[in-house]
Amino acid sequence: MGIIPTAVKIVVAGGFGVGKTTMVNSVSEIPPLRTEEVLTEAGVGVDDMAGIEGKETTTVALDFGRITISPRVVLYLFGTPGQNRFWFMWDELAVGALGAVVLVDTRRLDSSFPSIDFFENRNIPFVVAVNRFEGGFPHTDAQVRQALDLDPNVPIVSCDVRDRESSKEVLIELVQYTMDQLAGV
Repeated sequence: MGIIPTAVKIVVAGGFGVGKTTMVNSVSEIPPLRTEEVLTEAGVGVDDMAGIEGKETTTVALDFGRITISPRVVLYLFGTPGQNRFWFMWDELAVGALGAVVLVDTRRLDSSFPSIDFFENRNIPFVVAVNRFEGGFPHTDAQVRQALDLDPNVPIVSCDVRDRESSKEVLIELVQYTMDQLAGV
């Protein structure tokens, strides 16, 4: 009889344009479901494009992917939309989530606060993944932790979400951290 893996729901969140769709795409072992739409004039004056002026599409509902961590664990990834006008969907996406990745762009740290607050207020374990964008500011983990006012136990991981191995390392860190939290460590 074969092993039936445990399904684990993970939410990938963060501000507008931090790389959530890219992370899900880079790491998913199945063709990811994407709800990307072209940015339109409707977002002018509503969506903050500072630092991401070249962005042409946006997630309007969710991204979905899957990755097998081991024969016993399969992660189902749910990427959230980043603009605050779509935040009403986050509650539904977070139902049943074991943990979350909060992607951070050091060029726009302020866009990270809503995601961090969301998971803290719901007691959902999360890790902060600093997506190292070209032209980003090379802050230390301690500087990022202080700027985001993070609990000392919340892991911070540097990553390049375009790289599958780098994205996998973030997910592995999250799974380990979540297991520790569940075990009461």
